[in-house]
Amino acid sequence: MNYDAVLLVSFGGPESKEEVIPFLENVLRGRNIPRERMLTVAEHYYHFEGKSPINQQTRELIAALETELQHNGPKLPVYWGNRNWHPLLPETLRKMKQDGIRRAVAFVTSAYSSYSGCRQYREDIARAQSEVGQDAPEVDKLRAFFNHPAFIEVTVERVREALRAVPADARGNIQIIYTAHSIPHSMANTSDYVKQLEEVRRLVSGALGQQNDVLVYQSRSGVPGQSWLEPDILDYLREVKSKSLASAVVLAPISFISDHMEVLYDLDVEARQLCDLLSLPMTRAKTVGVHPKFIGMIRELILERIDPAQERRALGSLGPRADVCAESCCPAPQRPARAHTS
Repeated sequence: MNYDAVLLVSFGGPESKEEVIPFLENVLRGRNIPRERMLTVAEHYYHFEGKSPINQQTRELIAALETELQHNGPKLPVYWGNRNWHPLLPETLRKMKQDGIRRAVAFVTSAYSSYSGCRQYREDIARAQSEVGQDAPEVDKLRAFFNHPAFIEVTVERVREALRAVPADARGNIQIIYTAHSIPHSMANTSDYVKQLEEVRRLVSGALGQQNDVLVYQSRSGVPGQSWLEPDILDYLREVKSKSLASAVVLAPISFISDHMEVLYDLDVEARQLCDLLSLPMTRAKTVGVHPKFIGMIRELILERIDPAQERRALGSLGPRADVCAESCCPAPQRPARAHTS
């Protein structure tokens, strides 16, 4: 397959206080989320002066990928389009069309399969292509990479660093708490999200020789009463303390590739405050970020899409994800209606 560009697709985030509410309104459009909940989430951003770190981290990822492709090929330009904030996908595809780009391969900053982590991004791209109209670039999404050897290797390195940072007097029984973004059960039940997370947990802990580990969830949103994946990180930390499950904990946010807002606020602020209150020693593993092995993995995914004869590397029992998702894969969840009050 011949490509003339790489499209990096991310979630996007605000970069000032004035952008927070418009950004959140974009994120929540079509969802029956109470405005009070949106304003609560806005406070998380205001805690950091309204600036999410995700855009700057995406710029750093793009710069690293551009350098990798320039040095090792294929020498393709890298474009950037977001789901929820500028540069938005329609803006980017319009620019690509003006630049004469006809076919691009897309790297989405989500390692796993689920509606919000895969299919919705494909729908976003299709919607942007429709807005651009005739001669909009064709875009092929790269496969999910949760079990790619490089992603696992870097995650192992990050967790090992966090284990070493645990105070010496608290190392008697360290528990690794793998955290992932919670999603509704209606979404989890129609995807391999949990199965893939459990596979990453098993691969990483196996490489580290660790048996005291658990998978929990964070960053839940949604209407009250909707069933989401549990246990919640804060509830679980209380259980660790009350049941003496560990002398210290290492939090490893394996469903995120960068240290953006939901990592910084939910773990570095909320979880750390709770651990301090509980007198429970805590360290937090970094995400993969712009680790050279991770950047090399992106190049490898591009090469295997260009040449089907390339080896498709994967660890564990689930094998490499297909390039093209089945039509029935990760359907949109049924959203509950918001209750009306009189």
